[in-house]
Amino acid sequence: MSGNWPASYAAEFFGTLILVLFGNGAVANSFLPATTGNGKLGQSNGGWLFIAIGYGLGVMLPAMMFGSISGNHLNPAITIAEACAGIFPWPQVLPYLSYQFLGAVAGQLLVLAIYWPHYRQSHDAAAILGTFSTGDATQSNFNGFVTELIGTAVLVFGAMGLYRGMFFHQNIDIANIGVGCLIATLVISVGGPTGPALNPARDLGPRIVHALLPVPNKGSSHWGYSWVPVLASIVGAVIGIFLYKGFFGL
Repeated sequence: MSGNWPASYAAEFFGTLILVLFGNGAVANSFLPATTGNGKLGQSNGGWLFIAIGYGLGVMLPAMMFGSISGNHLNPAITIAEACAGIFPWPQVLPYLSYQFLGAVAGQLLVLAIYWPHYRQSHDAAAILGTFSTGDATQSNFNGFVTELIGTAVLVFGAMGLYRGMFFHQNIDIANIGVGCLIATLVISVGGPTGPALNPARDLGPRIVHALLPVPNKGSSHWGYSWVPVLASIVGAVIGIFLYKGFFGL
């Protein structure tokens, strides 16, 4: 991290914007009608792999761009977990979270602007919401909570290992590639039940956009589920970082 807090805030804003633009943009390209990624007119739909790559690159590329400036959190759960573990200053937690959420909102607004004609053609409210935020496929908040908690714990534990492990310690760019692969793998492996979110800003920011803007043919924003990816990912991140700290140190 550079120690320049205004630059760090900007890095968190733009990094989270890119994460949501690439990740939710990949979902929109796959879910919405008449796009080049929806499998129509003989075109291939990459499906879940297509989406996993979007989220993986959505984390990896900002890490390469902004990691040396802000630490590339892009995720309130990671910021809170690092503060709990004593490796991030508590006075900077609220500013980081604020810019992460603003970046997520801005990224979703760009997705909405790009795919607006395709939203107008879609009549599938569930698919539309899926391009904004997550939900549990079985309508179970408990299953969603367990999935998000485990997924985020693995994410943080794995990221700590990649950035602090001996092999990657002097190869930060390679570690960034590893984290991108970790995100993509988590989307493929644990994303079946919920999406997944693994990140409060990535879910709550776009959900607010879905609720407030006149998105064509949208349904409910499912606020009854909205707390799940927020709380579960924070708890999972704290568990993940303390597991790593307990076994390997920080």
